[in-house]
Amino acid sequence: MAMPLRQSIRVGTYLFEQKVIRRREKFPLIVELEPLFACNLKCEGCGKIQHPAGVLKQRMPVAQAVGAVLESGAPMVSIAGGEPLMHPQIDEIVRQLVAKRKYVFLCTNAMLLRKKLEKFTPSRYFAFAVHIDGMRERHDESVAKEGVFDEAVAAIKEAKRRGFRVTTNSTFFNTDTPQTIIEVLNFLNDDLQVDEMMLSPAYAYEKAPDQEHFLGVEQTRELFKKAFAGGNRRRWRLNHSPLFLDFLEGKADFPCTAWAIPNYSLFGWQRPCYLMSDGYVPTYRELIDETDWEKYGRGKDPRCANCMAHCGYEPTAVLATMGSLKESLRAARDTVAGNRG
Repeated sequence: MAMPLRQSIRVGTYLFEQKVIRRREKFPLIVELEPLFACNLKCEGCGKIQHPAGVLKQRMPVAQAVGAVLESGAPMVSIAGGEPLMHPQIDEIVRQLVAKRKYVFLCTNAMLLRKKLEKFTPSRYFAFAVHIDGMRERHDESVAKEGVFDEAVAAIKEAKRRGFRVTTNSTFFNTDTPQTIIEVLNFLNDDLQVDEMMLSPAYAYEKAPDQEHFLGVEQTRELFKKAFAGGNRRRWRLNHSPLFLDFLEGKADFPCTAWAIPNYSLFGWQRPCYLMSDGYVPTYRELIDETDWEKYGRGKDPRCANCMAHCGYEPTAVLATMGSLKESLRAARDTVAGNRG
């Protein structure tokens, strides 16, 4: 696990407080914040931007965005969308969250990143999370536009030069092979030397333009088992718990924990998770207390049948790690190794 040691300690302390001291059954690990739905790309596998023009023009006020994160109490926030850098006050949202000592990951396709860098200040609490799904041809095909990969790479280099922490998000489909995964992760890890990498099998959004290339469970397990072979898992700076990576390989299995990464958007708190929208409520407490969490998950809801996304299963892996001395020691060892690397 490549998470900085200071952040690992902070998150670990938070989890101990919630689970052991306060004995809370449900609590957030990270909030997915969507302050807009507008985007400057139309990715084939995306199901987030299919909204009426009136909705796409809306931008969440700064106070509302920051207030939602504070309401939840989560120590971390991932700002998504849409493309967050299209929000005219995104720098102020980030500044206020960092001032509250929240760990902020600003997700971006990086098309605007070089132009917007001067609006931000490097901080140990802040990182850009750049979307990279593959090497040049594969990534540009995924986002349906040529030149995006090259711009993203240039933006990552410039952000790193200016002292920013840069992480990446990579989503994989059934058109990927173990070799395409190895190639892009080697490039990000060794050539660009990004601080952390996150990966996930794509979720089959109902509104996504491309419905043919999402992975099934067994396909996912076989793909990652081969990609992780030969010690790659230990070498790459992956921002995932060892148990979640075991899960992707099929070495472990567990239910999703949808409530641990709640989603807040222009519509409110989304039920039940970032990937599925069965309605919205105005407060975080209503989301937790009034959602029937038991009806979701693999074997319960057909939409969950092939989902192995990190936003549902990483929290389960983290909580399982916390409840096991063996897994806690394994995670701690990987964190120390990642910080040395």
